[in-house]
Amino acid sequence: MDLHVSWDEYNRLVERLALIVDDSGFKFNQIICVARGGLRVGDVLSRIFEMPLAILSTHSYTSEGGTIRGELVIAEHMTMTKPRLGDRVLLVDDMVDSGHTLEAVHNELPRRFPHLTALKTAVLWWKGCSVFKPDYYVEHLPLNPWIHQPFEVYDTLRPDELRSRISG
Repeated sequence: MDLHVSWDEYNRLVERLALIVDDSGFKFNQIICVARGGLRVGDVLSRIFEMPLAILSTHSYTSEGGTIRGELVIAEHMTMTKPRLGDRVLLVDDMVDSGHTLEAVHNELPRRFPHLTALKTAVLWWKGCSVFKPDYYVEHLPLNPWIHQPFEVYDTLRPDELRSRISG
């Protein structure tokens, strides 16, 4: 079973996530997005909440067209515009699939940043097979579908093909 998501659906999910977080009453002063999947979610939430965005890159999908999980690598450094990370963090990603990435990042952040006093997680999709349950999510997917997101067309689109497509 696959789930195909359009740009309109994707944007509505991000907006719904913003309201879920807001309705929770969680007061945070920093958003960290897990790149790459969480980049779009983090960007929109940082705009809606007027909070600084930090970007933490991770990588684990390494073979079979990005469908087989390899060793998880969490970047040593985070990109952020403030000299110090906030102490109340909302950690965002697009989904919790296996849960290994979000769990590892969630466990690693307090070790790297001992000044953290609160850390909560927010995602669009939480799959039933996950070993980690996010604090906030829009959709729980107990049947674990493969999610086709609207930006995936760029995974295989190369400049020559793009040039041909645009020029008609």
